[in-house]
Amino acid sequence: MAIKGSLIKNIINVTDRISTESNPVEEQEKVLRELLEKAKDTAFGKYYGFTKILESDHIKKTYSKKVPYFDYNQMNTKWWHRLHEGEEDISWPGSPFYYAISSGTTGKTSKKIPITEDMLDAIKLAGIKQVTALANFDLPSDFFEKEIMMLGSSTNLDNKGDHLEGEISGISASNIPFWFRGYYKPGEEIAKIEDWDERVKHIAENAKKWDIGALSGIPSWMELMLKEVINYHQVDTIHDIWPNLQVYTSGGVAFKPYEKSFNALLKHPITVIDTYLASEGFIACQTRPETSAMQLITDNGIYFEFVPFEPQYIQQDGSITEKAPVVSFADVEEGKDYVLLMSTVSGAWRYLIGDTIAFTDKKRAEIKITGRTKFFLNVVGSQLSVNKMNDAIQELENKFDIKLPEFTVSAVKIDNKFYHIWHLGSTDTSDINVEDLASALDDILKEANKNYRVARSKALKGIKVKLLPLTIFHEWCSANKKKGGQVKMEKVMNEEKYSEFDAFIKKQLS
Repeated sequence: MAIKGSLIKNIINVTDRISTESNPVEEQEKVLRELLEKAKDTAFGKYYGFTKILESDHIKKTYSKKVPYFDYNQMNTKWWHRLHEGEEDISWPGSPFYYAISSGTTGKTSKKIPITEDMLDAIKLAGIKQVTALANFDLPSDFFEKEIMMLGSSTNLDNKGDHLEGEISGISASNIPFWFRGYYKPGEEIAKIEDWDERVKHIAENAKKWDIGALSGIPSWMELMLKEVINYHQVDTIHDIWPNLQVYTSGGVAFKPYEKSFNALLKHPITVIDTYLASEGFIACQTRPETSAMQLITDNGIYFEFVPFEPQYIQQDGSITEKAPVVSFADVEEGKDYVLLMSTVSGAWRYLIGDTIAFTDKKRAEIKITGRTKFFLNVVGSQLSVNKMNDAIQELENKFDIKLPEFTVSAVKIDNKFYHIWHLGSTDTSDINVEDLASALDDILKEANKNYRVARSKALKGIKVKLLPLTIFHEWCSANKKKGGQVKMEKVMNEEKYSEFDAFIKKQLS
């Protein structure tokens, strides 16, 4: 009998039951007030008059009127660069001890995003919220005695003298509570290994020593690690190594494109729970098994605003126009795409994170990620979001019984005519006719998207498909950034990036 597991499960069940039902609108108003109050004496707070905003009758409206939108480059150029020069109290009291290094999915240079102690506390509280939500998933008592494989970036952070730098997953893992360390795998020693392939090699070598009940990490790299473990031990599925594996906490990207190839590595289905942890904070997590939507964390250090995701408000670089309208939580509509803005306890203000979301249940504050502002393919009016692309790829997988966990698409001019060039990554590249794939994908997109259908009747002349070994995508990430961690494949490439990728493919296949 799992005595300790039963005790932990009962504590989680009781904690979940005594939690009061939330009111997201009131929680968000309280969070905004707390953020403004704490930052009113910073350089940013003084410049934008936080004290006067707090005295206004309509704090939310006054705040959105007085403070402009910021993307990373604007925030860094105007404010955060002063932190790097040794100043304090710039956009949040004090100076951060951590910086999350992120190249994003499209950026050519790394971003240094401040991570304050307040943000670390907020991330830990969000993690507790996620754990208590496990009460809704009807997991057996013995699950709570198993170990958790957290596959992120290296916890060996770069020491820069007055601060440490690393990816957010590495920063979070290096700050796990002491009581959790006994459950945490691959353990501190292996987690510090910086080279991805070397770290995975050590995981594979030690895999049989661990009783893993849950996995956590980005799907693409998690899948690659599981394959390495399976191959190393020459077994059929990961359950042959970890028979008690029951839960996978996914994050970073949508899980749907990876679902088919991921499930092929399992002996039986497991519970998949989506999370939304970005370099800027822990944004949302799935709290119910009836849906894959995630609940925004509305009471914990982040104030959210929403810009309607309409072509006239989105600039070519993925930023939003200065006059784009903003909607507070109280006024959002279900099923409509919004660009997400965040104000946080790390001193990011009205910050464009680059993601688009849609509410699936406003009362529960549940959302789904629908794409990226930079991954909005609208060169010839096709208005394709990543969400629509993911759905089309999943339908293509089912139609051809093929696994396509990775893809990227570009609008390319060939002989003065525009085509969408789709690169599809798969391990099943032998007997598939790419012309059949292209035709089917074209039909799927025409059926699902009116704007795409109109574009195909005018400037967009067709689709071309190139089926590639899955390893090409992994090596591209490695060559441009690095393997593992928060690294994600860009789903939409401009013509310049497409030319680089095409040259890379030719070199890899030569």
